Amino acid sequence: MLRRNSASVLSWTYLVVVYAFIFLPVAVLVLFSFQDGRLPVPPFNGFSLQWYEAVFADRKLMAALGNSMAVALVSSVISVLLGFLAAYALARYKLPGSALQRGLLIAPMTVSYLIIALGLLSLMNALHVPLSLVTVGIGHVVINLPLCFAIIYASMGDHHINIERAARDLGANDFKVMALVTAPMLMPSILAAFFLSVTFSWDEFIIAFLLSRFDVTLPVEIWSMLRSGLNPKTNAIGSLVFLASVAVLLILELSLFGRTKKQ
Repeated sequence: MLRRNSASVLSWTYLVVVYAFIFLPVAVLVLFSFQDGRLPVPPFNGFSLQWYEAVFADRKLMAALGNSMAVALVSSVISVLLGFLAAYALARYKLPGSALQRGLLIAPMTVSYLIIALGLLSLMNALHVPLSLVTVGIGHVVINLPLCFAIIYASMGDHHINIERAARDLGANDFKVMALVTAPMLMPSILAAFFLSVTFSWDEFIIAFLLSRFDVTLPVEIWSMLRSGLNPKTNAIGSLVFLASVAVLLILELSLFGRTKKQ
């Protein structure tokens, strides 16, 4: 009994320490977003919503927030679509050099974002492509496509082949099999790849910084704000982003993933 109690205490202690390590910075961020003062540092002077009002009144910050949402959503959709098509082709057809093609598709995951950003910047300059949110989106597709491909390809098991064959026997062509049979079966993996891509694109800084010019994303705008010193507005916008992320996860858990578990 003594050993069991000791193991239980150690387990709970470890659990508390881990969760504190993960969520304590977020708690401090949210707390000092309500700071009634000019700096988000101790001591806490009391609750105030002035910095949230300042965030919504800041046109540059709101524009950067919209830019981040647009780039994250569009680049993630493209990454998931290309990753699904590549995974389907390499998993269902015998293509020449398929192992090499898989390696080339996953290779960008092993390369630093800085190297990818510098390479894309050199390519855009050589092609005389002006830097904009489009070039940022291209960069995010480059880094997210390998992730989407790896997730979707790993979930394409052999047990799906029989269902696809049955659909072909019933008269469905290859496109209908891929769109109406394979894609719905892989929807949990597709959604996982999409939301991970949105997360990585939303937080990415180096590529967004090097491949943008006048229209910038939220991480770049926050970085420019921090150059002039600490600002409670950064805490406020960070808290809003965190709240939005938690809300999306809760909605997905209650609506989509909860329904999948019941089935």
